[in-house]
Amino acid sequence: MSVPAPQQEVPLRSCLYECRVMHQRRIPRRNRFEHGVFLVGVDLDELGRLDGSLRLFGHNRGRPYEFRDSDHLRFPADRPGATLRVSLASWLQTQGVSLPADARIFLITLTRVAGYIFNPVSFYFCEAADGSPICAVAEVGNTFGELKPYLVPLEEAAGGGTRFRVVVPKHYYVSPFSALDLCFDFRLRLPGERLEIVVNDVAASDGETHLISTLVGERRPFTDRELLRLTLRYPLVTLRVITLIHWHALRLWWKGFAWHRKADRTDLQKDVFRPHASLRTAGTQDVGK
Repeated sequence: MSVPAPQQEVPLRSCLYECRVMHQRRIPRRNRFEHGVFLVGVDLDELGRLDGSLRLFGHNRGRPYEFRDSDHLRFPADRPGATLRVSLASWLQTQGVSLPADARIFLITLTRVAGYIFNPVSFYFCEAADGSPICAVAEVGNTFGELKPYLVPLEEAAGGGTRFRVVVPKHYYVSPFSALDLCFDFRLRLPGERLEIVVNDVAASDGETHLISTLVGERRPFTDRELLRLTLRYPLVTLRVITLIHWHALRLWWKGFAWHRKADRTDLQKDVFRPHASLRTAGTQDVGK
């Protein structure tokens, strides 16, 4: 009697990305900085498998690195128990995109580290079960705890490869050194062995670029050993990110860059999730409700 061969485990799509972040202001004058960081690339269907196989990573439970659904898009807001996949699919419906039930969602993001989270921006890449791309979503956070998603549709990319692109009004307060009447220019490539993301601030009137932001990285395996290595290289990565944001803001202020107060233009802060008190006072509602 023959013994059936043991089934081989399907390789993980989830991974880590060791990255360089670069910001270069061009208007009103030039200023540039660059730093290292690492991000997680999570297939939402693999969260349970990652939680069960790793000691340093957990899904909705305390681990040194914790992925918590509630740290991301919650839509509608009155369904607090909904999974991130359900929330994203529900929000995409409002944007005219219907995700198939078997769609794969790959998320580039930061996790909680020792319980602390700050996420400047996360990127969702949505694909059909056969791997054909559907769309991307950029989920932008700010230091006020607010969040705003932007749909980034598929674009035919010159020279091959899959690219998502959109130029859209920001209508969101991200940096005190960027006017709220600018647009985001999202240029995203489907992640693979390399991660290549560009998010620029451009003028609505003539498309002139005010700020160039790039995120490039190399794929690393999602293992405890690699998490430990990256932890030693980038300790307390979420705290490092928020510290660098405030440090560079202080440098820009010291150099005399124009400062925009959040409360000055509440009319240009629209469709914001988890709105700050300044927006609630101005009558802006949480769009998830």
